[in-house]
Amino acid sequence: MNDPAQIKAVIFDMDGVLTDSEPLINAAAIQMFREEGLEVRPEDFIPFVGAGENRYIGGVAEKYGFPLEIAAAKKRTYEIYLQLVPDRLNAFPGARELVRRCRGANLKTALASSADAVKIQANLRKIGLVPEGWDAIVTGEDVVHPKPQPEIFLSAARKLGMEPQSCCVVEDALNGIAAARAAGMRCVAVAQTFPAGRLAQADLVRSSVADVSINDLTGK
Repeated sequence: MNDPAQIKAVIFDMDGVLTDSEPLINAAAIQMFREEGLEVRPEDFIPFVGAGENRYIGGVAEKYGFPLEIAAAKKRTYEIYLQLVPDRLNAFPGARELVRRCRGANLKTALASSADAVKIQANLRKIGLVPEGWDAIVTGEDVVHPKPQPEIFLSAARKLGMEPQSCCVVEDALNGIAAARAAGMRCVAVAQTFPAGRLAQADLVRSSVADVSINDLTGK
């Protein structure tokens, strides 16, 4: 898809790529639904991973035909989630190191996450990849059309001053891979949320972010 010599920037997803936050947001959403009077299951959320919390919560509510005011439900979910972050959120092994190696290789780095800014800020500060260190950040609040649409990655490329074909995306979710492909970007997937066999639409699949090399990202 890309000329390897053209890759000049790496766009990272956050949840499931840099941080082990998927179980936390899952637990927070389950608790929120329980408070609303509905028991849901962890696996109910799987189709909506990577699509942002509006769809993550809203998709499950639709599945059960359960009326839910999404803005209030998301606010409560984030309140629960942020209580879990200090003690339970960690960076995946190798995540910080990969971002720093990208910067050392003169590759621009962006974060493009379907999460809201409040979650992104908390996660990045907890794992030591502070927001101020990125060349660009795009949140779920910055886009109209969430993943699997390409808007979030195209927006990140614009903020970086890069053409899409000069960017490589690091993703863990099916919706994110689809968005990267639709954006015309190289995509390296890490099998930290879904099994490797389900990520075959990516240009390359590695078992974890610790296994990703600069050459993997540039295609060289």
